[in-house]
Amino acid sequence: MKSITNYLLIFCLLFSADLLAQQNPAKNPITHSLNYGKSIAVFGGSVSVIPASDSAKILWEERLGMTITNYGVPGAGFSSLQGKSLQQQVDEAGVFDIYILWASTNDYTNNRENGSYTDYTTFDGFNPEKLKTQAGGINYCIKKIYELNPNATIYFFTSSKAFMDRGGYDPLEPNGMVSYVNMQKKICELHGIPYLDQFTLGGYNSYNQSLYYRDPIHMNVEGYKKLGALQVAFLAFPQ
Repeated sequence: MKSITNYLLIFCLLFSADLLAQQNPAKNPITHSLNYGKSIAVFGGSVSVIPASDSAKILWEERLGMTITNYGVPGAGFSSLQGKSLQQQVDEAGVFDIYILWASTNDYTNNRENGSYTDYTTFDGFNPEKLKTQAGGINYCIKKIYELNPNATIYFFTSSKAFMDRGGYDPLEPNGMVSYVNMQKKICELHGIPYLDQFTLGGYNSYNQSLYYRDPIHMNVEGYKKLGALQVAFLAFPQ
């Protein structure tokens, strides 16, 4: 689990990114970041690719000079059973400096099996039957990216909160989406991949949902601007 110190650092970076974004972002590039000017590929479901999400990615471009290629497809999840899965998206990818696995809500909302953090790893001999689980799909994507580009940098954005039912946003609801988020984090920790816990740090709740969400699952432009400031802080100085 990340330490309180790391969360405080992320908060400070978020505050700085948000403050500068309110000025002229193009005049405030974070050129001292090791990720400045990198090429970046994004994989995910609709939350990673709908037009409103551009308001977040514009901040990546303006603050970090990144060039972005989107592979996301609405309805996709990590499970091989969930739409044009992230497994399929990664199969089609080229070589980039950075690969972002941006988790959607689709595996949770469509009741795909969560699985075990060891699904489709050396621990089970890369059992192809495990590709049906969220966990197996995540492990597949990570393995495939390293096969494609051994020098790849991989980052993970966890699922954000959703408001279609209590399980979508309550971190203490049994078998809620937080169980999927926790699995995402376990796998990242297994492979040493930095992750941004958007579920916890996004700052969305039932009180401000109407300001930042266009529907129970998808953020509006203002929601993505808020999220984009957090993402810039993470991408500039990943923990």
